[in-house]
Amino acid sequence: MSWVEQPAAVLDQEAQAAAQARQQQLTKPRGSLGQLEQLAIRLAGMQGRSCPRLEQVSIAVFAADHGVTAEGISAYPQAVTAEMIRNFARGGAAISVAARVLGAQLRVWNLGTVVELEPLPGVETRLIAPQTANLLHVPAMTDDQLQQALDVGREAVLHLSCDLFIGGEMGIGNTTSATALAAALTGQPAATLAGPGTGLDDQGIAHKTEVIEQALQRQGTANQPLELLAGLGGFEIAALAGAYLTCAQQGIPALVDGFICSVAALLACRIQPGVANWLIFAHHSAEPGYAVLRQALPSSPLLDLGLRLGEGSGAATALPLLRMACALHAEMATFEEASVSEKNE
Repeated sequence: MSWVEQPAAVLDQEAQAAAQARQQQLTKPRGSLGQLEQLAIRLAGMQGRSCPRLEQVSIAVFAADHGVTAEGISAYPQAVTAEMIRNFARGGAAISVAARVLGAQLRVWNLGTVVELEPLPGVETRLIAPQTANLLHVPAMTDDQLQQALDVGREAVLHLSCDLFIGGEMGIGNTTSATALAAALTGQPAATLAGPGTGLDDQGIAHKTEVIEQALQRQGTANQPLELLAGLGGFEIAALAGAYLTCAQQGIPALVDGFICSVAALLACRIQPGVANWLIFAHHSAEPGYAVLRQALPSSPLLDLGLRLGEGSGAATALPLLRMACALHAEMATFEEASVSEKNE
């Protein structure tokens, strides 16, 4: 049996119940901290401790190029993927800054770029191919390539020791791939999902939509999650799906970034429904397709800040909120400790 088929771990109901009971004892009206209370309770069930903590956070950014860029669906050249990997390594990207501010470990996983890269600090090289095949004409990945990409996502999680995992992505053309997958998963037309990505104008979005529609026609009736990944996905999107599957199997909470990461997370949930218990969705992406995709996701995103950068940056932005939820849960006094009168029953 492939590791992909292994079920997700089971939440710790006892720890979750203990966290729920603690919330009722803290010096505040019940429910007054809203989602912060629910976050602490959810994390307690995930971590198996009544007072969860988020001290060790690991960020993995998966990067790869896409053959569909040959169709002119991006405002940027493919060289940018390799250039951004160098930027990650130098610490100049948004997620690099966020990782430093948050005290999180950042590692980049290069699955294949058209521009060859030299060894770089903090970058793991797992080359599958210089790019995926052009999904307009043929499946983006062979079955072997898909398995390799899933395995990289698994490796990225298994080598960690962390309280929370954040996945990110980089790859010119990957909003086209993600939008095609989102359309296939939701049954919605590409025209309602396609957006500017890296900055397309209206004409560019219309062309991108046409490419996606034709790719979906080529894909035909092959609609199982792994078939969709192979047919329409990118190496980095498959790696993200593999990472979310592994997090759930290993009992590691995962904080999910915006549109592309949420597509990968939804695919992981379709492969193994129990994965949903281990995902916290960070933010509502400004990419137009997210509004449609949101209806298919297993839970609501925490923030809506108009973000659409990718890299895991939106998830990193939401991390302080989760840490605040844990701190309030663990460090607030109970009514008994503070000698504060409780509400009359």
